Amino acid sequence: METTTDLESTVLKLVDEYVSRNQAARIFAEGLNEIGVGLFPVLDHITVRTLKIDQRVEAFLQLGYAYSETLHYEDWYAKVYRASGYPALFVDQAYDDERGRTSIIPGWVNTFGDQTLHHIAIQVHDIEHAIQASQKQGIAFAGAVIGEQGEDLRQIFTVPEKVDGQPFSVLELTERHNGYQGFSPPQANRLMQSTVQ
Repeated sequence: METTTDLESTVLKLVDEYVSRNQAARIFAEGLNEIGVGLFPVLDHITVRTLKIDQRVEAFLQLGYAYSETLHYEDWYAKVYRASGYPALFVDQAYDDERGRTSIIPGWVNTFGDQTLHHIAIQVHDIEHAIQASQKQGIAFAGAVIGEQGEDLRQIFTVPEKVDGQPFSVLELTERHNGYQGFSPPQANRLMQSTVQ
């Protein structure tokens, strides 16, 4: 097994590459860096899209991530991996059978590959306040907050940033309560639909 330094280096490299290509994430990162916090301590999870989860995640397993759970949706599914002290790793793909025919994931992976992050989620204390402050910085959001006030998990995506006219990446804001660290399949599916353009 590799050292945690290798894991940290790998995660930070992926996040840095993502931030370099996502303006909303860059605005958050610059603000957090300015006050000495940085982005890493507030990362809730990072998301990789792929055509073959088990193959893509092998490198992360060797670095210290471990399987946590599988979540099922209408035309896609995700596996969640965890490593103590690191953001959760959320890896998604379309179903390999007829159910996956309508998924947007294969088209995205065929365009952008699976070596980059689709999105990162930043954990915030008050999602409405974070949205208002972000909008003042020119960040636009897709749809409404998923999850009601007081629920264990509330989330929203930014409007997808595009590369060559294709929706590429989003930034997610996540508000958690009651120590909840999981993911909600209905909420994740609604988030996925909020960025279909």
